[in-house]
Amino acid sequence: MIRFQNVAFSYQKGEPVFKDLNLELGAGLTMVLGLNGCGKSTLLKMAAGVERPDSGRVFIDGHELWKEEIAARRSLAFLPEQPDLTPYATIQEILKLVCRLRHEPLAAAHRALEVFGLAAVANRSVRELSLGQRRRATFAAAFIGSPEHILLDEPLEAMDRQIQGKILGWVQAHVLAGATIAVVSHAIEQFFGLATHAVGLKDGQAAVFSELPENREEKMNLLERLARGE
Repeated sequence: MIRFQNVAFSYQKGEPVFKDLNLELGAGLTMVLGLNGCGKSTLLKMAAGVERPDSGRVFIDGHELWKEEIAARRSLAFLPEQPDLTPYATIQEILKLVCRLRHEPLAAAHRALEVFGLAAVANRSVRELSLGQRRRATFAAAFIGSPEHILLDEPLEAMDRQIQGKILGWVQAHVLAGATIAVVSHAIEQFFGLATHAVGLKDGQAAVFSELPENREEKMNLLERLARGE
């Protein structure tokens, strides 16, 4: 479980993104929805430990993220919207480092390269890659191991249909395994069948829907209303 306790965050003084946010993300796939600029990406960054709250606390399975960093981050996998990788390292070097950090065999790096169609460019540095290849490399890093907390920001963007299918299959497998997954995506239809919960962000607060309607039309209407900020 990922828990936000009395969290406040601002990029600029006097313009809060969140104020006194209390939110729990449990097992299953939670769609994080709302208008552009409502804080969806910021929420994932705070859960990933990329952005630190101005006040309040973030817990990952009971471990406070900024006090028990190793324990809290051990089970996290984060795919940001903008791939941020060391520019002079090769993809292969990055994935092998991820294997060591997650105590996975190096063969897992080779498998991730194959799955995401990166084997032919494995020895290229990140700065030599296209945006699509950088996003695939970032996802390949998340693909290694069995993370229990997965944060995905527009995971299907710049991906071809074949890779999208593999990503959705990977997400489905982790949903079935009981992982906590939070997804920010404009492609609601792609994640519609996997979504088990939803969070609508508006005015620095979160509307939580721990159960979604069983009726497909009602479920889609709810998700679309949240995406429109209603």
